[in-house]
Amino acid sequence: MAFFFFKCALSLYLSGTLGYILFMVFQIKPMARISYGLLLAGFLSHSLTIALWYAQIGHFPVQTFGESLSFFAWAIIGVYLLIQVRFNILVLGSFLSPLAAVMMISSSFLPPLTGPANPLLQNIWLMVHVGTIFIGNGGFAIAFLAGVMYLIQERQIKSKHLGLLYHRLPSLEVLDALNYNCLILGFPFLTLGMLSGSVFAHYTLGIFWRWDPKEVWSLITWLLYAALLHGRLVAGWRGRRSAMISIVGFLILAFSFLGVNFLVKGYHSFSAFKVPAIEVQELLKRKNIR
Repeated sequence: MAFFFFKCALSLYLSGTLGYILFMVFQIKPMARISYGLLLAGFLSHSLTIALWYAQIGHFPVQTFGESLSFFAWAIIGVYLLIQVRFNILVLGSFLSPLAAVMMISSSFLPPLTGPANPLLQNIWLMVHVGTIFIGNGGFAIAFLAGVMYLIQERQIKSKHLGLLYHRLPSLEVLDALNYNCLILGFPFLTLGMLSGSVFAHYTLGIFWRWDPKEVWSLITWLLYAALLHGRLVAGWRGRRSAMISIVGFLILAFSFLGVNFLVKGYHSFSAFKVPAIEVQELLKRKNIR
């Protein structure tokens, strides 16, 4: 049943993406409204998929890279649906929906987890950690897209070459406000995600911080976004500088999500979700977890 709703979500996301692309090309506003509705329906179906997966396996479906991509897409779409209510930037969906669609398509082709999962994953702190981290990442993804659109629009204005995108993109002021609001949304969730992750690490490994590669890169990301928010709130950073740092921050975040999991070994890698190693088995015995 979960697989059926996953396919429904994927189909709705793809339909919404196609609609947003048509809106981008032909500027048919009803098409954007319809596409928003398709993404909303896809998000609801995707949420049901995650709930069914959770009921079946007992913890969040982030055991494999494919499941994590799916959950990341869910978070991005969810934050977008919320942001759109306030800002009503129709063209934003034309940039965001293809990103989520690619994640979902990639997820559908990747293999599921084989063998039993790590029983340590059945923990409320992991649920809080994963949920808040991905919601924060969803906010940063939209801040990244707002930064990209800002740089495109700024270049068109400075070059005095007002192409088709100039009339389709919002003003620089609106894009800067969108960037700021997404940072304000994403940063507290990232912070909560790191704190809950430390509690989960203490519960499972007996230590709050192990300087795992994923932890180090997450800390680098947190410091960069903290510096950006401090600069905006105290030093008055706006416009191009904020857009550039938002782009760099998301690229570091993407490396933390992709590169660290595959290029560097650590207990955050997807292989750690498989049958526990001897070290983890000993921890299970000590904690009397069956």
